[in-house]
Amino acid sequence: MVDVSQHKMVPEHSIVDEGELDDVLEEYEIKSTDLPKIKRTDPALPDDAEIGDVIKIVRDSRTTDRAVVYRLVVE
Repeated sequence: MVDVSQHKMVPEHSIVDEGELDDVLEEYEIKSTDLPKIKRTDPALPDDAEIGDVIKIVRDSRTTDRAVVYRLVVE
């Protein structure tokens, strides 16, 4: 079986630690539940991601070199 998370077209996905999460939520003046969602069954998620975790996704961007987005893991 193919490990989708290792495909070259899948951007880097990592679990955000509490310290970084607090900084991000404060910067945007939001709660984690206000973030866009990603399902726990998404094959690109790290294996140790759990419901309620926030995932940092780093994508290549033509305009800013790289784009960082955050997603809340849901059921």
